[in-house]
Amino acid sequence: MSTPRKPQPKAKKQIPAKTSFTSPFTPTWSPLHQEDMHFILNTLKEKLLSMGLEKKEVKVFHSWRKKKEQRLTEEPSDPVPQVLDFPKNGWTNAAARRQLAIGINEVTKALERNNLKLVLVCKSVKPKHMTNHLMTLSATRGVPACQVPRLSESVSKQLGLKSVLALGFRRGASKDEEVFTDTVVAIEPRVPALDVAWLHGAAAAADALTQAADKEENKEKRGEKRKLEEVTESPSSCSLLPLKVKKIVANPLKKRVKKVKS
Repeated sequence: MSTPRKPQPKAKKQIPAKTSFTSPFTPTWSPLHQEDMHFILNTLKEKLLSMGLEKKEVKVFHSWRKKKEQRLTEEPSDPVPQVLDFPKNGWTNAAARRQLAIGINEVTKALERNNLKLVLVCKSVKPKHMTNHLMTLSATRGVPACQVPRLSESVSKQLGLKSVLALGFRRGASKDEEVFTDTVVAIEPRVPALDVAWLHGAAAAADALTQAADKEENKEKRGEKRKLEEVTESPSSCSLLPLKVKKIVANPLKKRVKKVKS
């Protein structure tokens, strides 16, 4: 007689996992002194109060059912025109609103188009990595930017908004059209310089290239054709951190329930 075969154990299914590398850089905002913080917040409050910039949203409830019932009960007669004075929703000063970029998305788009001259970010943003990209965008565009504590609490009430996580000041076509010029001039000296590790020496190299191009144009006008001297970039002083491999496991405790056939 043949011996019965032993049942083989089922192979365990592998849990799907994604492998990713951590970033070697840790971007951090430059600290802002407490005196500078109070000065920036007070300057913004005074400017917004003097301009009266605010977003008004008034909810109006329309009683459509009552009007239909009145029309059915009343006798037909000549219609009397009724003028309803509803409060207008929107910003009180549209021209001043165009000079501002409010919110993370609006500030990001304006920075990508190089339309801003100052960026202020709220420190209480959660999660914190939501505003890290604004640091690199501001550094590459040469726009002063800093993280201001309690920015959303103080500015959102003045503007009539729930929160203001980022605030940018746009560049106007002319200086006369710029409404917040005095505010930017007052705040800009108080903003600390951005410290981006992988962009050390980038600004100096860009200035050197522009100066060399201007010299070359002047020489060509005089009739002297010379080759553009190569600009040697200074070696960056950034230090790389060791990479760490992370495995992202999608719900490892997930158990499939077998359906019982009735």
